[in-house]
Amino acid sequence: MNDRSTVSYGPEGDQVADLAVPAGATGPVPLVVLLHGGFWRDQYDRHYLTKAIDSLTGDNIAVANVEYRRTGAGGGWPTTFTDVAQALDVLPALFEREHPGRVDLDRVVYVGHSAGGQLGLWAALRHRLAPGTPGWSANPAKVAGVVALAAVADMAESHRLNLGEGAVAHFLGGGPEDVPERYAAADPAGLGELGIPVFLVHGELDEMVPVSVSRSYQAAAGGTLIEVPGASHVDVVRPGSAAWPAVQAAVHHVLDKA
Repeated sequence: MNDRSTVSYGPEGDQVADLAVPAGATGPVPLVVLLHGGFWRDQYDRHYLTKAIDSLTGDNIAVANVEYRRTGAGGGWPTTFTDVAQALDVLPALFEREHPGRVDLDRVVYVGHSAGGQLGLWAALRHRLAPGTPGWSANPAKVAGVVALAAVADMAESHRLNLGEGAVAHFLGGGPEDVPERYAAADPAGLGELGIPVFLVHGELDEMVPVSVSRSYQAAAGGTLIEVPGASHVDVVRPGSAAWPAVQAAVHHVLDKA
């Protein structure tokens, strides 16, 4: 069981987040910020992560399931990035307003699935972006680590592979040769090591985002890659699957180090 509320972090309809805190938890609990996938397209939203929320709160972890504008509904470059950045910056105040004293904001993990994995990795190093770049902040909210699940973690490689039938180009407005400055500002594989724990959990049978994409990110920027035999693209966000224990272990490893 958990206590839930839905809050707005901006005036747009998709600028919302579902907050969930374990019911009856004593003292502040750590926080997972969930960033959903769907190739950044508007036909996919945060609601498919409901069972993941229930599992995480059952582990005595609070959850913020963040929505953001997506392509086809006002998203893409730069609004998806500014939405995610705005959400992360105001979540501490929103949790304190909705659930005062119940969340430890010094123990926060970003957990992103698929396209949300790209957003989570990107969000953890917003302070390294050039000032004025969409989403940049000199003092972003504190994050202890990132768990990227079947992530589109190397955008240039994902574009080359034509994942999602051109999803990356649709999202950023072209390929690396068309809008190189956008890839430089958005592609986790090109932004360097995060300097905090990074876990990449990827199913070996993933056909939507092949495990080679996480391998490519790891080669470029580091992190710990966990390849799960027999697991698909959705197994990494499906409690009860063979992949879910690896996700739980990665989250707890980050929190234990925080």
